[in-house]
Amino acid sequence: MNQRIQLASIDDQRNVAAREAVRRRISWPVNLTPANVTYHSRGHVLLLGSALAVSQAALALQGRGLASLTLLTTDTAVEMAATHEPLATHVLSARQQTQLSIAGHLGAFRATLTQDDGDVLNLAQALLERDVFDVVLDVSEPETLSVASWEMPPPGYLRLSWERQDAERADVLESVTELVGEFDKPRYFQVNSDLCAHSSSGNVGCTRCLDVCPADAISSIQGRIESRIEIDPFLCQGVGSCTSACPTGAIEFRLPETRRQQDTLAAWLTAYREAGGEVPVLRFITHESLDAERAAGVTTPGHVIDAPLEELGAAGHDQWLTALANGACEVRIQLHEGMPPRLSAFLEQQIAQAHGLLTALGHDTARIKLLPVGAESERDALPSLTPLTESPLSFNEPNKRARLNMVLARLAELGTPSGERHVMPQGAAYGGIQVDSAACTLCHACVSNCPTPALKSGGSTPALSFLEADCVQCGLCEQACPEDAITLIPGFLAAPARETRHICHEEAAFDCISCGKPFATASTVATIKAKLANHPYFAGDAMSRLEMCEDCRVKDVWKTMARDPDAQLKV
Repeated sequence: MNQRIQLASIDDQRNVAAREAVRRRISWPVNLTPANVTYHSRGHVLLLGSALAVSQAALALQGRGLASLTLLTTDTAVEMAATHEPLATHVLSARQQTQLSIAGHLGAFRATLTQDDGDVLNLAQALLERDVFDVVLDVSEPETLSVASWEMPPPGYLRLSWERQDAERADVLESVTELVGEFDKPRYFQVNSDLCAHSSSGNVGCTRCLDVCPADAISSIQGRIESRIEIDPFLCQGVGSCTSACPTGAIEFRLPETRRQQDTLAAWLTAYREAGGEVPVLRFITHESLDAERAAGVTTPGHVIDAPLEELGAAGHDQWLTALANGACEVRIQLHEGMPPRLSAFLEQQIAQAHGLLTALGHDTARIKLLPVGAESERDALPSLTPLTESPLSFNEPNKRARLNMVLARLAELGTPSGERHVMPQGAAYGGIQVDSAACTLCHACVSNCPTPALKSGGSTPALSFLEADCVQCGLCEQACPEDAITLIPGFLAAPARETRHICHEEAAFDCISCGKPFATASTVATIKAKLANHPYFAGDAMSRLEMCEDCRVKDVWKTMARDPDAQLKV
């Protein structure tokens, strides 16, 4: 399965022709979502930084159609006359610089100061008599102010180190003047709460999307009982790491759906082979990076097939493995400059997961790699290994986890699985559970809280079954178990048992002493009787009600009341 390629037999011209045939036949899916997020900006600009930088920026912006300029300086006051637009100034004391907070987006930035008495001062209200600023131009040095922790600033928040970035000043100032009016963008993602593994019954489980969003656009919203995931469409910038990190498919692109990328990868590789192409390498690259290469006249060899993304986070290890399972020799992820730290960390973690799975299934980890910026030789190199297969993988499931399991099953067929459990990076959505049979009462709280089909009841038989392939290690079952009978076992099991449902615990049914209907387990009845032994409602002969089904229990209560109407007053 890891056969080396005979390089002398590769015809690049034939590969180039095959790649062009793919591009003509099948288009890469693009975001076709109607623009349904609208920003309204009137041009009220807030400037932050030293007096020198702020005053110079303000002078450059005066008379260019903005509604107002508000200057917040960190050292001394600014003496400037208002010309075409109103101008307000304020000097932040050293204490106020630590209390300053800015939140929001284009057309709706709130700048606040927390007072010593706990009150919050709205600076837009205090200085402009309006609720918000429309645009923020931060010309402070990085170590001076830390008003926001964004790795990716929201639309309308522009950063410029005034002294260090002289060459960029004109472009940034021009961008400020252009941010006046109405602006539309796609609502990139949608959330299916029915699939979400974030929360259940007041317990918090999966937080993977929250951990990887560099734009801080995802929040956990606390409801009356449990939390839910929400994506702020005004902050979301379509990075895609959330949809790749989500193990259940609860977050996905609106249009095109994430699964369309998988289908297109499979179709591309099939078309490439049919056109005579050999040793295909899938390279995931951003639209911006690809456009820059083309503008620079870069032409890659015919065996390199580019999959263009809005951002690299839009394809995770499931997409990369899909390419291998459909006959790609290698997958290469082209990094670019200016990547947010959380996106870089996410890709490293995804690489670690992909390599862990390949190792467990008996494949060479060299099949998936990150390409550093400027690594032309690595980008263009012929793969060292032949494709694992030439047969396309047809997906008959829309569910993300089911599709991933199909990919893993294909890779297991093509490799030599170890048959053991392999350690995976922390947070990976692979693993099993251990159930303490002595403690489990088969209350099935775990089943009702499990967001996937991993845990199921036994139907007419008191039992708990588990399918590891569907387990995303969210931990909700472990938290929901009232008897602390469940323990998570992280790690990928490279054995057929992973795809086989097995019984974790089962008991004989307890039959109702009145009608004979099985309604619980013996251990459940014994536990309840022990806990309610001193309850007056079940005193004396009434304790037998706990051995009755729900219907017979009610009937027995009414019979007792009919014989002794005052019985209920004694409880």
